Amino acid sequence: MVNPLLESYFGTNSLVKQQLDSYNRFVEVGMQAIVEREEKISTNVEGFELKLGKARVEPPRFYEVKGGYKTIMPAEARLRNITYAAPIFLEIIPIFNGIERPTYSDVFIGEIPVMVKSKLCYLSSMTKDELVEQGEDADDPGGYFIINGSERVLVGIEDLVPNKIMTTVETSGTVAKVFSTRHGFRARCVVSRTSEGMLRAEFPATPTDLSFVQLLRVLGIEKDKDILDAFSDEQLIQNDILMNLEAEESKSRKEAVDTLSKRISPGQPEEFRLARLDNLIETYLLPHLGVEKKDRAKKAFYLIRMAQRAIRVANKKMLPDDKDHYANKRVKLAGNLMEELFRYAFQFLKKDIVYQASRADARGRKLQVHTLVRQDTLVDRIRYAMATGNWIAGQTGVSQLLDRTSHLAMLSHLRRVISPLSKKHPHFKARDLHGTHWGKLCPSETPEGPSCSLVKNLAVLAQVTKGGDEKEVLAALDRMGVSKEWKE
Repeated sequence: MVNPLLESYFGTNSLVKQQLDSYNRFVEVGMQAIVEREEKISTNVEGFELKLGKARVEPPRFYEVKGGYKTIMPAEARLRNITYAAPIFLEIIPIFNGIERPTYSDVFIGEIPVMVKSKLCYLSSMTKDELVEQGEDADDPGGYFIINGSERVLVGIEDLVPNKIMTTVETSGTVAKVFSTRHGFRARCVVSRTSEGMLRAEFPATPTDLSFVQLLRVLGIEKDKDILDAFSDEQLIQNDILMNLEAEESKSRKEAVDTLSKRISPGQPEEFRLARLDNLIETYLLPHLGVEKKDRAKKAFYLIRMAQRAIRVANKKMLPDDKDHYANKRVKLAGNLMEELFRYAFQFLKKDIVYQASRADARGRKLQVHTLVRQDTLVDRIRYAMATGNWIAGQTGVSQLLDRTSHLAMLSHLRRVISPLSKKHPHFKARDLHGTHWGKLCPSETPEGPSCSLVKNLAVLAQVTKGGDEKEVLAALDRMGVSKEWKE
């Protein structure tokens, strides 16, 4: 007998709902957000730039050699070994010497693979009878792509939560680290406390053991008293900070800037050193808080919080964070992965437009938007990653051939979650079944051998939220009267 509750649940929820929701969010919000971050494309041609507007995606189509574009269904894409993809149009307005001259409002920039049964797919609005008529399985849940005729699934990737302080005890001492992530760029920022109580900082493109106090002075907290006041008045924290202040040689911001810039760019002229230091602090130090000079106060406050956590954990006043707790993990689904890929491919398209503009100008041709955009630039990179599984940042096996052994095997594959950790290393703790997996991951469905517990599957009733807008959360905090604790 079928449980009526389960029957009711699966009547309104699909087992691949998380994949479909994630992809739909990418199409509705993610793609436009990537375009909006660029705003304008500055070319090397004097007085000529391009303003980017709204991106839109049309229903899937295919270009026939005779007859031009025609609509295409998933069944036809499978049989003819072609990609089930939809065209992307982008509003590009040329600006000549500050004057906008809109000629073509929408320019065809390329195609994006369509997830079967997503909002872009024709099958999403069909009844069971209509699906059978189209040569489709009426019970097929979708959630996969058709690339060159083969069905491919984007497997969810488990990763550590970004923009959250994680404090752990290591052989070198106590470490508070955060994976600061902004618009796809990820920077590992660390504040560590040695067993002697000395505080050190580290962020990308810098030496590993920068003086923490020096960094605070560079960020604008200059005087010893201001540094002490910025920390909690707990005795153990104040003791550590006093010891660090005493050991610090540079006593002013000017000295700290000079010493730090010499460590980061040894043997370089002063002007270059200072410019590089400013650039590193703005770009690589906690980029999720901002990448402008005005954000330095926030960064100093955040570093102080990290140092306080490291001191408390070192003195056993606070427990270290558990990396394997599922609250400290995030699963990147198809939409997040497509967003990463589109961002990467869009950067190449942007560079190619700049190159084509320079080339056209050098040859004395008229600068027309539709002739500057080469669709292959975007399409080739997206299609290569989807067809091979070689994703950006060196990840492999992200896009996999859908397992069609049976209906259950297919459902299992669409709900799979893989860990980025290497199979060759033991990683005993990462492979252990954690109490927080309850209700989220299946405790028994995992392969034997080297991939054991690094390849997992979502539990039958588990759902993954697709994420929301941070601005809404910040607005809610403002309404609740949550104050900003840093000093502007």
